[in-house]
Amino acid sequence: MAENTKAVENTLNTSIDLQNVDWHSLFSQQQLLNFFHDWVVPYSLKILLAIVIFLIGKRLARFISKLLGAMINRTVKDEMLSEFIRSISYFALLLIVVIAALSQLGINTTSLVALIGAAGLAIGLSLQNSLQNFAAGVMILIFKPFRKGDWIEVASGAGTVTQIGLLMLELRTGDNKTVLVPNNQIFTQKITNYSMNKTRRIDFIFDISYEADITKAKEIIARCLAEEPRVLKHPEPLIAVGALAASSVQLFVRPWVNTGDYWSVHYAIMEKVKIEFDKAGIDIPFNQLDINLTSNQIEAIEKNSEQK
Repeated sequence: MAENTKAVENTLNTSIDLQNVDWHSLFSQQQLLNFFHDWVVPYSLKILLAIVIFLIGKRLARFISKLLGAMINRTVKDEMLSEFIRSISYFALLLIVVIAALSQLGINTTSLVALIGAAGLAIGLSLQNSLQNFAAGVMILIFKPFRKGDWIEVASGAGTVTQIGLLMLELRTGDNKTVLVPNNQIFTQKITNYSMNKTRRIDFIFDISYEADITKAKEIIARCLAEEPRVLKHPEPLIAVGALAASSVQLFVRPWVNTGDYWSVHYAIMEKVKIEFDKAGIDIPFNQLDINLTSNQIEAIEKNSEQK
């Protein structure tokens, strides 16, 4: 009888406890647990993994790009080309890392890649001239028709190369002006590099009168060249009669010098030959024009002068 009484009390107490339960609170907690289980935990892991992929991939991209740049610099010995390859490879690898990180987050990167391609096409069409200059800049860096510090002549003028950019070339003219020339204009036209070879030939033309002694004039020129230490002995300078002009005999003189001595030797020889010609009495004639007039033409000119 006592046992039955206790069973009835337990049943009543259980009923009372079930009635006192906050079912709304219990349901909200269950939803919160489900939310954390279904959304927070999986996406937190995905976000964390995406961050790890980005950070590790960024460091790996920087390492690979530096290694590639060092290999290029060791191979071609060109700091600007290696820096350009390093920058391009770094940004290309970084773009792949970003796409991989976004894929880890569950983002459909196919449409992103298509969007990047479409944007690249649109940018390419709008920047067509700039891309041509960019491509020409890459070709200049690869083929190296000139280097920094070379004196070159292009369609836009001549000057010393001070900077080789990916879009423009910077030249410093002889009177210290800076000229920026688009790379496409340079690479598609003739380039004359005066600094590429170690030696250069100076081309002189000295005019002497027909009455002057050619042998003596040649001896004076040869002595001037021999006394100039910057004139190379090999190849030997050429001194020869090059042309019989209307009012002078032209002597062609072709000495060889080191490229860096070109202009200083040019000016020194010109001055020295003129001084020695004057000492020896060898005339450098002016351009002359002989006019033959008939007696009637002379009389007409005299009448006109008298009337004036």
